[in-house]
Amino acid sequence: MFESVQTLIDEHRRVQEELSDPAVHADAARAKRVNRRYAELSRIVAAHEAWVAASDDLEAARELAREDEAFADEVPVLEQGVQTAQEKLRRLLIPRDPDDARDVIMEIKAGEGGAESALFAADLLRMYVQYAASKGWKTELLERNESDLGGYKDVQVAIKGSSSDPAQGVWAHLKYEGGVHRVQRVPATESQGRIHTSTTGVLVFPEVDEPDEIEINQNDLKIDVFRSSGPGGQSVNTTDSAVRITHVPTGIVVSMQNEKSQLQNREAAMRVLRARLLAKQQEELDAAASDARKSQIRGMDRSERIRTYNFPENRIADHRTGFKAYNLDQVMDGALEPIIESAIQADEEARIAAVGSEG
Repeated sequence: MFESVQTLIDEHRRVQEELSDPAVHADAARAKRVNRRYAELSRIVAAHEAWVAASDDLEAARELAREDEAFADEVPVLEQGVQTAQEKLRRLLIPRDPDDARDVIMEIKAGEGGAESALFAADLLRMYVQYAASKGWKTELLERNESDLGGYKDVQVAIKGSSSDPAQGVWAHLKYEGGVHRVQRVPATESQGRIHTSTTGVLVFPEVDEPDEIEINQNDLKIDVFRSSGPGGQSVNTTDSAVRITHVPTGIVVSMQNEKSQLQNREAAMRVLRARLLAKQQEELDAAASDARKSQIRGMDRSERIRTYNFPENRIADHRTGFKAYNLDQVMDGALEPIIESAIQADEEARIAAVGSEG
């Protein structure tokens, strides 16, 4: 695997030169792509330099130990340092998901459990918004369909990051959240104090950076406008500002009524449509790829139950990685990092194993 390092170091040098070209910064989309690649390569170059330095220190200590036994105690410590540096470099050399640096559009949908499921959808939205704030990310509510008793039947939120480093990207962290989230708790409407089990679905899509990145033929779109409505179907707008866009070739339908302007709703609907088309494109690529290259953690089966939130026991459990903790109250306040890190680590281990089996 390490044979590719010199090629990447050479590419890092070329990308660095490219960043000094004013023409690159005149094109915002190109500048974003180049900056992302530079950030990714910089991590590899730094890890390689650390590994070389640790290896040099170990070799020097071994030479000194041959002349003076007093230096022998340093050798095992330095050997461990080389091993650690080598492992870090090895992980960085695993091919990344090309979408890792992207922002995301997340959709949270009530599932089994009626009103309780809708209330939990609102709790999940708050959890993700709090987590995003802890990472310095920005959130934008795109669309919401409120239930009669509070909560959401369906809510969509855009989450935007601030780093060009793919390892710090929003998609790199939140792509593992797609699936069925199960909640066990006593609903507010339960008079007998019985624990109910409900489910809420989460869909996560990488957001398209530039509109022309995903080619959409306007003739493939069926666009309907209608009057916005609130909970229970009551009218909340006297004009036809809500928009429904159907992408005929794929059958993808996106509806927006959150904004008062038809133009704003249309723009928001197109953002979501592009993200869904990008995700569909990636699904098709994944399906065409060998099984060894597919993520073991982030499958595309949106019906998969990925996590259980048990309120009586204050327990959170991820069924894919085996992660379990008894701090559900903190998790619901946005302390998601350990759970997400367990998914990232499990995915890395699977990809390392896949690369090893190919070699």
